[in-house]
Order: sequence, then structure tokens, then C-alpha cells
Amino acid sequence: MAQQKKNFITRLLEGKEKSEEYARSTLPTNRWQLFFDIFKGNFGKLVKVNILTLLFFIPMIAVIVISMLISEYLSTTSPFSGQLGLGYTGFYGFIQGQAELNALATNFFTLLGVLLTAPIAAVGIAGGMYVIRNMVWTEGIFVANDFWRGVKLNFKNALQTSLIMCGVLFLCLSAISLSEWSIAIGQLAKWETVMLRISQGVSVIFIVLLVMMSLWMLALSVNYNMTFLSLFRNSFLMTIGTLPQTIFFGAIALVPYVLFFFKQPLVLVIGCVLVIFIAFSYTLLVWLDFAQWVFDKYINPKIEGAKVGRGIYNKDGTSALTGNDSGASIEYQRIILSHGRSRLVARPIKPIDDSLQVYELPQSFTREDLKRLRESKQQIAEDSEAYAEEHKNDLRYVEYNRQFDEREKALQEEDEKKNKKRRGKKLKPPKMLNEQ
Repeated sequence: MAQQKKNFITRLLEGKEKSEEYARSTLPTNRWQLFFDIFKGNFGKLVKVNILTLLFFIPMIAVIVISMLISEYLSTTSPFSGQLGLGYTGFYGFIQGQAELNALATNFFTLLGVLLTAPIAAVGIAGGMYVIRNMVWTEGIFVANDFWRGVKLNFKNALQTSLIMCGVLFLCLSAISLSEWSIAIGQLAKWETVMLRISQGVSVIFIVLLVMMSLWMLALSVNYNMTFLSLFRNSFLMTIGTLPQTIFFGAIALVPYVLFFFKQPLVLVIGCVLVIFIAFSYTLLVWLDFAQWVFDKYINPKIEGAKVGRGIYNKDGTSALTGNDSGASIEYQRIILSHGRSRLVARPIKPIDDSLQVYELPQSFTREDLKRLRESKQQIAEDSEAYAEEHKNDLRYVEYNRQFDEREKALQEEDEKKNKKRRGKKLKPPKMLNEQ
């Protein structure tokens, strides 16, 4: 029977017709699609990750807020910006440079507080970036377990990165404040003032470069096992080698924090809401998604055994193999194997159409009608078997079965290794309780 054409209202109510390509057509095939897919499909998990990360940033945020309040108080109560003492050169000489001196002292103690609270914030960075990396790899996610596993695996690298970044910020911004105070006093020669202005510009460039390098250090440390010197050197090479892309995606990742440079109350409230619920997760997701694209393009193809295209599905339905180095990945694969091989994915299934239909029995049927019913069912079964036989060697089915077999074999080998280790250990006799 020819397939009947459905009218507009029917198609609108029923949606797209189901076919073997329907589900795969919704899978992400590039990093942009993967970002939006994760953001929409795992928004609740992103909020949880953000809250966990925020808990460890509370001391640093408290230091920054207190310093902002002190700076605002000094700017409103001190007469440095007004015209007090105008015409009295002696009084002007007394207050000259006092505003810059206050700013120098405030910035010094603020940056010192940020540096001291950096190790606490590193705990949140280590856990958060590990969970987000697993999302980018489209692995099974257990937010709390993966967060603390990430702290255990990446805290050292996150601590080194945060200390270096905060330390350089401390030195550079303190130097800029000191030079501003020296210029405001007015006791420098013209060439000395010019040199100080040049040094301020160099400090700003150095800060921007170091921030970009710190982002790359975090991305490299959560993906590869490197020594600190290799991590620092490679982060510099990645920053310089992908400078335009790094600036673009770094700016996109830091967008939520730009709101705090505005002094309108509504904008500040929006910024606070974003920080509480999504800002940290958003930053890590944007950066790690971009970093994974760079790794797949320049690094992973040159490393033997490295996986390329994690989380990205090709148009033929295949994807990169998921590594078994993650505890969440191993647990997720065990869940998949416990449910068995899916027949809906492992073998071809012919899409539903109207080419063959089951014979409908009339209200009063005869033996001939039953024969037609049996023959129609048999034709449908034979047609489905013929379709499965014709498409059984398609790449998507071969790839799925191969991945399933490799997962099963890898987990069996891992269990055998654990059993051998248990058998190799000498069991100690249990300690007996002392009798009362």
C-alpha cells in the first residue's frame, strides 16, 4: 500500500516521523552543538557544580567585598577629590598623593588576602573542572563523587596555577599602585614618569598573558599528566599558538564577571545571581569545550592511544571511544553492561512505513482470512529480516558492537587484575575481642 501523505495539522501534532536517523540527527556533531546540548540537558547538574565550587570561593569573595566597601568608604569620606584647600599651596602639598597612597594600601591588603585564600579556592577549581571535563567527554556524571574525585586528582595542579596567578597579580597590581602614588607626588623627572607609565603598560600585558596561561594550565592539567615545568611551558605555547581564539573564548568565558564593573544596582544583582547559580560552571564549560577542540586538532592525533572527538558524534552515528581512566566512566560502563546489549542499537531495524501492513480481519472472517493474516505477518517478518541482513555491516552497528565488546573485555580484565591482587595479598587473621 502506498504511503499516505499526512496533512499539516497531523504532522504538527505527531512531530517528525520516526526513522533510524531521527535520534542520531539530534546528537552534537561539533563543539558548539555540544556546548548548547550540555547547557540545556545538564543545567541542573551545572547549578550543583557551581554551588559546590562557590562554597570554596566564599573566603576570596569576602576579601574582595570587604576591600570594595573600605575603598568606597574612603572615597566618600576623604576630601581628596574635592576642591578643599584650593589656593593654599601648603595644604595641597600635605594631601598630594594621599588618595593614591590609600589605594596602594587597600590594594596591597586585598591582593594579599586573595593570595592567602587561593588554596581554598583551588579546591573548588579542581573539583569543578573535573566534573565539567567529564560532561564535555559525555561520560556518566555523578556530581558529588566526581567533584571530590577531581579534588583528589587535580588539587595540586589547581593549587600551583592559582598561587602563580594570584602571586603575579599581587606583584603587578601592587607595582602599578606604587607607580601611581610616585607619579601623584610630583617629585619625579619627566623621563622617570614616562618609564613608570611604560612599566604599567607592560604589567597589564603581563597580567593578561598570565590569565590566559592560567586557563590553559587548568585545561592541560585536567586532560594530561604533566610535570609543572611541562605544564607551564605548554600553556605558554598554547597561548601564543592560539592567541586570537584564546582571547575570544577567554572573553566569552569571563562575560558574567564583567557585570561587576557596572555600578547600577540592578546589574550588580544580576551578576550576583549568576555567580551563585551558573557563572563558575559556565566559565569552565566554555573554556574546557574550546580547549578540547584545540586538543583534538593539534595534540591528540599525535599521541598514540589518545582519544579524538570525545563527546562528538559523526554523521554516520559513530563517536570517539570513551576512555576507561575515569571512575565515573567505569561505573557508567558497568551500568550499560548490566542492562545488556541493546537490540535497538546493535542490529538494524527497519523504519516503520506503510509499504506492508497486517491484514485486518473482517467482523465475520473465514479460514481464508486467517490465512491472509498469517501471510501478511510472515511477509513483514521476512521484510524486516531482509532489511537487517542488508544493513548489518553498516558502520554504526559494527562500531557499536565493537565498542560494547571492548568495554566488556576491558572491564573483565580489570576485574581479573583486582582478583589477582586480592589473591596475592596475605590475609591477616582478624583481631579477637578481649573477653571481659
